[in-house]
Amino acid sequence: MLLPTAYLAPVSWYLAAFRTDSVIINDAEPYVKQTFRNRCCIAMPDGPQNLIVPVEAAPNHTPVRDIRISEHGRWRHHHWNALRTAYGKSPFFEYYADDFAPFYQARRHDFLIDFNADLHRLITAFIEQEDLVPPITPPSSNIHDVTRSNKVSLSSFPDITAPMKPYYQVFADRLGFLPDLSIVDLLFNMGPESLLYLRQDL
Repeated sequence: MLLPTAYLAPVSWYLAAFRTDSVIINDAEPYVKQTFRNRCCIAMPDGPQNLIVPVEAAPNHTPVRDIRISEHGRWRHHHWNALRTAYGKSPFFEYYADDFAPFYQARRHDFLIDFNADLHRLITAFIEQEDLVPPITPPSSNIHDVTRSNKVSLSSFPDITAPMKPYYQVFADRLGFLPDLSIVDLLFNMGPESLLYLRQDL
């Protein structure tokens, strides 16, 4: 399956990944603004909130592999504070926090796709499914043929048709269950049981 890069990808991204034998991150697709490629959604005490990784301006149709992260403002500080506010009281945040913190303390990546990939590797290691880490597709003239054969759009996310089953969320008593948040919502709330959730109905 050909999937787009995603910043702390939504749970549905991982559910889709678990339903295929191989996953390839499409680094040749044109970058699509205002999508999960550079944003994720988390559950704050007062409701869902998007966290957006700022990127440098680029011409239309620039391949996502060439999109650079902008260091304008204090976005790393903001994202880490938001994650701590959202999940500081969740069952597993403190268990994983020391591994996530370095991503938000200093610049470590120039390119968005590399930042996303390293976070993905960290997450898949935590859910004990390291073989799910997809290879980064090199530039290829055949990438569009692969896309057509897999019937996966370059600009949209593969559909998960079944309703998402609820799992424990720290603010569910006031917000109800919020489906398809960032994978960190599942990880910080469910810890090692995240793997069982992602394997549901397989």
